[in-house]
Amino acid sequence: MSRLLCIEWDDGTESTLSHALLRARCRCAFCERAARAGEESGGGTGVVLTEAHAIADTGLNLVFSDGHRRGIYPWAYLRELGTSGGIQGDLPS
Repeated sequence: MSRLLCIEWDDGTESTLSHALLRARCRCAFCERAARAGEESGGGTGVVLTEAHAIADTGLNLVFSDGHRRGIYPWAYLRELGTSGGIQGDLPS
């Protein structure tokens, strides 16, 4: 298993996002609350993406092996993550 989500955009560019990065950068209310409290919301380098569901034209709902399924990743946010440099398996610092 590659542990990478690859997205090809309409303009021909590609984003390659590691599952660990996607899990670590979840912006759902649960994860945001945990981050503000200085707690880890889960994930880690061993987490894998198990499901991806399109949410109309809004983005993707991603489900991870740690049971987390609350995050909706807007297309613009996925594009931002793909151009921010924290790709190919690196966790954010």
